[in-house]
Amino acid sequence: MASGFFAILDDIAFLMDDVALATKVATKKTAGILGDDLAVNAEKATGFLSERELPVLWAITKGSLLNKLIIVPIALLLNVFLPVAITYILILGGLYLAYEGVEKIVEYFFHHPKKEKSVVEQREQESPEAAAVNEKAKVKSAVTTDFILSIEIVIIALGSVLEESLAIQIMTVSAVALVATVGVYGIVALIVRSDDAGYKLIKKSNDKGFLSKVGHVLVKALPVMIKVLGAVGTVALILVAGGIFVHNIKYFHHILPNLPSIIKEVALGLGAGLIVFLLVSLFTKVFSIGKH
Repeated sequence: MASGFFAILDDIAFLMDDVALATKVATKKTAGILGDDLAVNAEKATGFLSERELPVLWAITKGSLLNKLIIVPIALLLNVFLPVAITYILILGGLYLAYEGVEKIVEYFFHHPKKEKSVVEQREQESPEAAAVNEKAKVKSAVTTDFILSIEIVIIALGSVLEESLAIQIMTVSAVALVATVGVYGIVALIVRSDDAGYKLIKKSNDKGFLSKVGHVLVKALPVMIKVLGAVGTVALILVAGGIFVHNIKYFHHILPNLPSIIKEVALGLGAGLIVFLLVSLFTKVFSIGKH
């Protein structure tokens, strides 16, 4: 009886070792997309009043966890019963990411506001109801983008353990999904709250000495980080989309083999995003004319 119990413990230990090794490999393979996920979501989690940053980030994090709870079992089931569907889902997700990236570029170059207003100024001009609606829309947009990126993360993680047993697949993909959410949004929280940490250091040091200098650096660095992350996040959307097309559509995978992959991915991401953007714009105009 006792020997049987210890044998079960040994089996569990071996299984956990296999899961740990598989998770390490899967995490390495998803490192690039995790970096893109961080850049995109850090940009989306900014632009709120200080007291609303953590509640908004928590709302996005809960949405991200729900996304993983939906995606992981569906991906595992599709991999068993209908593996071809995963490719089509990835391509549709790539089109959405490409569209969002191009939309940001068009917005920046053609609809850039004449004078940028601070978050406080924007909120002062908004009614509480409008501010709440705007916040909800931003959270929804962030969770939607997270959903697409989560599909890519889960599929890549699953692809790295296809030859393993179903138990290892389930635990490895689940572990990567959890690490992706906790890790990404934990870092995002540190970024968006860095200015508050800076203000506290300035206040604690009475604006004197080394701590004060560190505090001023943190305060001044946040707007720069937000702009950089906004740009990196937009590029990440295009690159991730282009990578999806290259790796899942044979024609694009084999076309221009001597061209550096990053150039091919950017070109495909921009091209697909522009096509979808034009179609959406045309549909929106036709629909608005039809309503009038």
